[in-house]
Amino acid sequence: MKKHLKPTATRRDFIATGAAVLGFNIIPRHVLGAPGVPAPSEKLNIGCVGIGGQGGGVTRDLASFANVHIAALCDVEQKHEATMAKAYPGRPFYKDYREMLATEKGIDAVMVGTPDHWHAPISLAAMRLGKHVYCEKPLAHSIEETRIMARVAAETKVVTQMGNTGHASEGLRLTKEWIDAGAIGAVKEVHVWSDRPGKFWDSQGLPRPTEKIAVPSTLDWDRWQGAAPAHDYHPLYVPRKWRGWFDYGCGALGDMMVHNADPAWYALDLGAPTSVEAQTSETNADSFPLWSIVTWHFAAKGSRGPIKLTWYDGGKLPAPPPGFDPARKIGDNGILFLGESGSIIAPGWCGTPRIVPESQMQSFARPPHSIARSPGHREEWVAACLAGKPEDAKANFAYAAPYTEALLTGVLPIRLGKRIEWDSAAMKATNAPEADALIRKTYRKGYELPV
Repeated sequence: MKKHLKPTATRRDFIATGAAVLGFNIIPRHVLGAPGVPAPSEKLNIGCVGIGGQGGGVTRDLASFANVHIAALCDVEQKHEATMAKAYPGRPFYKDYREMLATEKGIDAVMVGTPDHWHAPISLAAMRLGKHVYCEKPLAHSIEETRIMARVAAETKVVTQMGNTGHASEGLRLTKEWIDAGAIGAVKEVHVWSDRPGKFWDSQGLPRPTEKIAVPSTLDWDRWQGAAPAHDYHPLYVPRKWRGWFDYGCGALGDMMVHNADPAWYALDLGAPTSVEAQTSETNADSFPLWSIVTWHFAAKGSRGPIKLTWYDGGKLPAPPPGFDPARKIGDNGILFLGESGSIIAPGWCGTPRIVPESQMQSFARPPHSIARSPGHREEWVAACLAGKPEDAKANFAYAAPYTEALLTGVLPIRLGKRIEWDSAAMKATNAPEADALIRKTYRKGYELPV
């Protein structure tokens, strides 16, 4: 979900003016091409990997930009080839991203829209070849992967962006500006929630299926699994349901907390937690529980005090804040900041904030904007790629990696059933040596991480 500062502005408007606003130095199109049509040197050639679900939507969105050319497509599900051939005639289609990268030398950037366990291998391979990367959220499948991705992005100086689209929103910026202005006093607690998994996938809380089912003829199941442990195919894994399985996804936390908690990391500069604990429904060794309530503890930092942040999924919700108007709904995705003198509540995906109680909202004198606005999450990435300015993509891996790492520490108490004391500098759970196997993954032969 993208929010634009000026809803009436079109992408064509941004292509003509947005680069200048952000300080980019792109040669004007009237010098290199016909008016209204970007010259070839202004087009970003993108290879898209994982084009079925979310990745297909991102591909369609990028294809609508006048300064983007979808140059190649890749997916292990062959049935997508016919669909994409109609939408993008003449583009080559690959089943293996490695073959795409080796063959398509003219690709400038790669969009990664695969399941979580493939994010790091594909992104790292692309960055090592000097390709810019747009990677869907969550950035990685393990804590170690987040650190490697941040390091390689810094080393290669390519432009990167994680697909938490709300990071470009007006709501994210308003939330930080209001908190910085003291709208609710010092923040003590944050509560974040989502209605997922619920109706979106039903594979959580289940042991691994044992029945033998034939692999669809169009699906390369071995490549789909990649570095994950090899298992027999089952429709409980694909499509979408993979999120609930430890080997492939990061559960509702990886799907929605990465969106809904972003205002807290951005506004409060939370950094790494000191400890994490969880309550859950019944657990098993294969899939995420039906619901979880996870609490992170963050030490005081700079001018702010310690913060406790709690995440709720599977239908669990926090209590409404004091003074909350019962006529308003808390919503099925959202974030709540509890301060010394009031609260801020906002819908999911970094939606527009509101102060509670309502009387305080009505009397609040809004501060002037102090944060630069974005033309759109994917728009700013494309413009940053064309300008060669990694810092202009605001959810770049330098931001997204430590943020994702902090979220993924929440998986540890869910899987291990105990409170985790976290040493970020050492990348260790100091009270749980058994967590090492979760912090650093083992990769199947032939699918090792290209570090």
